[in-house]
Amino acid sequence: MLPLGDSPLPPADVLLSDGTLGVVRRLSPDDGPALHALHAAMSDESVRLRFFSLAREAAHHYVDHVLADPTSLSLVAEASGRLVALATAEPLRPGISEVAFLVADDFRGHGLGTLLLEHLAALTRDRGITRFEADVLPENHGMLSVFADAGFEVVRRLDSGVVLVEMTTAVSSAQQEAADARDCRAEAQSLRPLLAPRSVAVVGVRRDGTGVGASVLRSIRAGGYRGRLVVIHPSAGAVDGVAAHASATEVPDGVDLVVIAVPATAAVAALRDAADARVPAAVVISSGFEELGEQGAALQRELSLVARTRGIRVVGPNCLGLVSTDPEVSLNATFHDVLPLPGGLAVASQSGGVGIVLMDLAREVGLGVGAFVSLGNKADVSGNDLLAAWFDDPAVTAAVLYLESFGNARKFARTARRFSERKPVLAVVGGRSAGGRRGGASHTAAAATPAVGVRALFAQSGVIGCTDAEDLVQTALLLSEQPLPHGRRVGVISNAGGMGVLVADLAGDLGLQVPELSAGLRAELAGLLHGTSGTTNPVDAGAGAGPDQMAAILEAVLSSGEVDSVVMVLVGTGVTDGDAVVRALVQVRAGHLDLPVVLVPHGAIRQAPHPGLTTYRSVAAAVTSMARVAGYADWLSVPRAWPPSTGSDEVRRVRDEARRLTTSAAGGWLDHQGLRAVLGPYGVSPLGVTVRGAEAAVEEATRCGFPVVVKVTAAEVVHKTERRLVRVGLVDAAAVDSAVVELAEEMGREVDLLVQPVVAGVELAVGVVRDPALGPLVMVAAGGVATDVWDDRVFLVPPVSAADAARAVHGLRLAPLLEGFRGSAALDTGALEQLIVEVGRLAVDVPEVAELDLNPVIVTSIGCSVVDAKLRLSPLDGLLDLPRQLRTVR
Repeated sequence: MLPLGDSPLPPADVLLSDGTLGVVRRLSPDDGPALHALHAAMSDESVRLRFFSLAREAAHHYVDHVLADPTSLSLVAEASGRLVALATAEPLRPGISEVAFLVADDFRGHGLGTLLLEHLAALTRDRGITRFEADVLPENHGMLSVFADAGFEVVRRLDSGVVLVEMTTAVSSAQQEAADARDCRAEAQSLRPLLAPRSVAVVGVRRDGTGVGASVLRSIRAGGYRGRLVVIHPSAGAVDGVAAHASATEVPDGVDLVVIAVPATAAVAALRDAADARVPAAVVISSGFEELGEQGAALQRELSLVARTRGIRVVGPNCLGLVSTDPEVSLNATFHDVLPLPGGLAVASQSGGVGIVLMDLAREVGLGVGAFVSLGNKADVSGNDLLAAWFDDPAVTAAVLYLESFGNARKFARTARRFSERKPVLAVVGGRSAGGRRGGASHTAAAATPAVGVRALFAQSGVIGCTDAEDLVQTALLLSEQPLPHGRRVGVISNAGGMGVLVADLAGDLGLQVPELSAGLRAELAGLLHGTSGTTNPVDAGAGAGPDQMAAILEAVLSSGEVDSVVMVLVGTGVTDGDAVVRALVQVRAGHLDLPVVLVPHGAIRQAPHPGLTTYRSVAAAVTSMARVAGYADWLSVPRAWPPSTGSDEVRRVRDEARRLTTSAAGGWLDHQGLRAVLGPYGVSPLGVTVRGAEAAVEEATRCGFPVVVKVTAAEVVHKTERRLVRVGLVDAAAVDSAVVELAEEMGREVDLLVQPVVAGVELAVGVVRDPALGPLVMVAAGGVATDVWDDRVFLVPPVSAADAARAVHGLRLAPLLEGFRGSAALDTGALEQLIVEVGRLAVDVPEVAELDLNPVIVTSIGCSVVDAKLRLSPLDGLLDLPRQLRTVR
């Protein structure tokens, strides 16, 4: 195992409880002077609590030791332009490190110790450290609180006047919940000056009124901004009637938000000027950064470094800006002058152009937007950050995201799930086409595309995935105007039979149910329609149905308890007054506010808002929105279940074995012995016994009972069936002996063989593949040789809970075969779901797993068996479990 000090550690942003932004990074030899200065500035009490004496020499000796010790992991934190904390993990015994912390006196109580502890745990977990130990004086309440507040499993005992603290590094559900809750509170506090600034300064306004800066200034003034507005200009005393100052440091009473619209080469200097003035937030509209290649990327890295080390939150660069329609703010800090209506929707868009489209579409349908943030290149503020900031905001009723990348997909899944449990998240992701299909040898890898990973991420986190901006706005409209449905049963009512049929067809395609109405309800409808039209579902009222008839039909369907929502398609004709029909429907709707009702008017009926009815221009928009909202309601109805965790000692043993095998396996693929070493602790090893030679094969076949299967287990053979290296249904010893000879001839040598009893049942495939952006994905699919032909699969983002596994299994098209199809016995789906949970646990515990293919997995009425398995390991590219942005607070 490499010394911990050799582990790469990218700088990680941190956010303290007071909103201060800093960075955690590896200790560098160049940090010696700053580290000695940190210890020299400690109060006597801090020295005593840390070193158990008042001898400052001990502190400086410790600094020299840390700088020279290659076996320890040492992290430092920088904030407000200086080094403010040190955390160390020094090996004591195998799997155990001693940890110690020192935080500058003026930064104590802001959660920095907790942040450093989380970083140390994340790093050392990946290197086999399962437990931390620390010696703490009983009166050092701050340090004892660090261990208690982080949420890890902690044991404390008093020995000779010192508290001995022992802590596991495994991430429990409690620890993750505690970290996420701290994250939300910290983000909300740090982004408040950005989302609701009391004062704004614009940098880059030309006096002749041209350019982006001048456009932003005009938008702010035209939008009626309620706060104080100034311009930063090197020589002007005023620009377009707005007071100007040469530097942000010269603005009286300071500034909450600076909007930077200067060339990219000058943007970093402008941000530094803002940091000098202690401005807490900035929007960098300037382009010319990462989107333009390496030179621009270098500028963006410099911009990010200023943001981190100087404690300023930054939106952008290369963005449109931001909007707040809150009447207490009324800020349009963009170069787009058409504002949306005020409302509860909060929008974040990585593309400024898509953001403009979203706001324009929302305005067209009357959907209110409270906040809009154009993320641009996401040098600092991300969609994750904004979801956390909007989580507790009572003015935000739903969040809308347009994203083109996930900086931290696992954190997004947790943040979005937490948000979705309280209010909806709708999202569109660009760049998800099959053009991003990754290459891979196994069925699992070949099936994983960017779109697949995004769907899995959204499905588990409750995000309502949409295809484009219009789809997103139409779905958001339904959520804003209608209650959530209690199920997927849709009642379809129309005065044009063909339109009703189209609604029913589309609803079925999208996973909604159009149930046949009961005999009693059909009889009631027949009486209303005088038997002239269709009384099943869809209900065809006929072109001549008047206002009273249509109202009575809607009343009967809403009162029946047989549907969860209603889609109405009305076609205006010369036979009846369409607008009068709509007025009658509105009256009925007022008495049934518990079910969603949407209206699609055509012909002479006015396309206008109608109280209680959400109006769409097309059947496709209405039914698609209803399907998406019903899916979200389904997700909400399933209680959250925490995925299981693995014992820390067991994880360390499997990780050590995986690392050893990674360096020795040919092409990364494991032989049967290696498979069992990695898969065995998770209970997902292949059925059967490995043997070599005909005599041993016959002996094992006789022991387990005929008929049997014999197959080659060589690591280099990925697809055994295609290479005719499997013999199935061998009924006696002679058949087994003959098969062994044939397989040896096929391979050109005697090889290890797997002997298995024949198992009959439904074949599935379960696997793992690592997406370069999203991390590991778990696949559940129709199995056997036709896996790719059936194209019946669901992907999950681990860790996988029992509820996630059940949703995946029941989401397959072959699910009826498992549940008992046409009188057949139901199979043991519980055993299958447990297998999926264990595979998800493996994917998280062993990041060296690059591809895993369990295919087929045969499900029977009494369990499930892994019949064949392929596993490829790959060395880690850095520390996959370390988040690049971990912003938490005590």
